[in-house]
Amino acid sequence: MMILLKNVNKRLGNFALKDINLRIKKNEYFVILGPTGTGKTVILEIIAGMYPLDSGAVFINGADVTRQYPEDRHVGFVYQDYMLFPHLNVRENIIFGLKARRVSAAEINIKLERMVGMLNISHLLNRVPATLSGGEQQRVAIARALITEPELLLLDEPLSALDPRTKDIFQQELRRLHEKIKTTTIHITHDFNEALALADCIAVMRSGEIVQKGTPEEIFQRPKSEFVAEFVGTENVFQGDIKMQNGQCIVDIGGICIQVVSDLAGHVGMALRPEGVVLSPEPIQSSARNVVAGKIRHVRRQGPFYKIVLAADANPQLEFVSSVTQQSFESMGLGEGVPIYACFKATAVHVFPIHSEKNQ
Repeated sequence: MMILLKNVNKRLGNFALKDINLRIKKNEYFVILGPTGTGKTVILEIIAGMYPLDSGAVFINGADVTRQYPEDRHVGFVYQDYMLFPHLNVRENIIFGLKARRVSAAEINIKLERMVGMLNISHLLNRVPATLSGGEQQRVAIARALITEPELLLLDEPLSALDPRTKDIFQQELRRLHEKIKTTTIHITHDFNEALALADCIAVMRSGEIVQKGTPEEIFQRPKSEFVAEFVGTENVFQGDIKMQNGQCIVDIGGICIQVVSDLAGHVGMALRPEGVVLSPEPIQSSARNVVAGKIRHVRRQGPFYKIVLAADANPQLEFVSSVTQQSFESMGLGEGVPIYACFKATAVHVFPIHSEKNQ
């Protein structure tokens, strides 16, 4: 393990981190995902050594660094607002850490040339931060963090201030940079699309606790709680009771029976992603075991897609959400009040037990 947080607890005013246990592998791009105010930045600051712990321990490369000073942990930190020195130009900002370590001028020049080349910012060296765009400031901040060759890079919501186009480009840059230099990276965000694009592994946080950890596929396709399912955009989240019917496993949600694949019993949660729901003006013959008849209650435009909210005829209080392309939307003549069928496979439904949110 590159990073190990063991039973970490820390109270700051009315907020508290509670029994944080994390294992992060060497060279991994690890994303901590969760709403604002849930403690993501505090975890980064604890790893960097900025707070003493109330209890627990922090290990980096097998060494207990719990009581080690920040400057001895060999960690690079990029904050959300970049924190570039406004009175220094880009060159001076980037090499600041090397000069503080009394690295020779010749070595500084070699490292600087390599770093600005990787990040495509050599043309910015004589400019000051106030003249840079958000994306340019981000590149400079990352160059300053990486030029000292830290064992660990900590990124605090690094893309939150960027416009959508720049954000998309920078996600690709971060992925390319990580593949090239392999620095173990911990990146925090509240944007699940960002996490999906970048992460090797994701930990989801809620109210100072880690509620699920896994690969992006596990987090997005197999959430372990209603909170995780809703936070990562599942939208179709229900509760019901599992029963066997004609040899099939069924979840009864408000009088509508949904066929699923599960070995659970009793009262359970059920999650179904919108892209797993196929719409049809009439029942279709397919491998989809579940067909729900209803009428379109709402239509929401989201970029190149439409979110279609269907109210079930058998129970109008139950709504199913589907995501369709503009072409499908137009070809089927979809709109509010239109009768429609929602079809989905039993294997598209993820079933999870109803229990405490704390579940690593």
